[in-house]
Amino acid sequence: MSDTTDEPSVFADIEEGDTDVTQGRTITEADVTNFAGVSGDFNHLHTDEERMADSPFGERIAHGMLVVSAATGLLWQNRSEEEREAVVAFYGMDDLRFRQPVYIGDTIRVELEVLETREKGEDSPGNGTVQYLAEIKNQRDQTVVSCKMTSLLK
Repeated sequence: MSDTTDEPSVFADIEEGDTDVTQGRTITEADVTNFAGVSGDFNHLHTDEERMADSPFGERIAHGMLVVSAATGLLWQNRSEEEREAVVAFYGMDDLRFRQPVYIGDTIRVELEVLETREKGEDSPGNGTVQYLAEIKNQRDQTVVSCKMTSLLK
């Protein structure tokens, strides 16, 4: 086993107010179909084109948790190798709100702002937690999902 005490801390380099924006990702028909299969959520909102044509949405919408899941993937892809290695755990999510529907064909991105950093004690597997305000936006710059995400980092 190697001694990790000399490794640089990504956590130490993060400051409240730091911001970041991911690349975009288009939500596809395959995404919605696959997510329904994996999650077991076959709600008509996501799967019944005929029924949704006469709904207030006018068409099927993506699962909210699909959008959140895709956003976590965008965040992961946006990180450097060093930042990826520093992630100990996804610590939690607070104040999750689905603000606008996401339609098949919409392109989402994530805008992050560091809200708070907290050092952890010696018994923790990480150096501290970072809480981010995450806003998932569509191609029209509308916030479709917002939440606070917390990660435990080395």
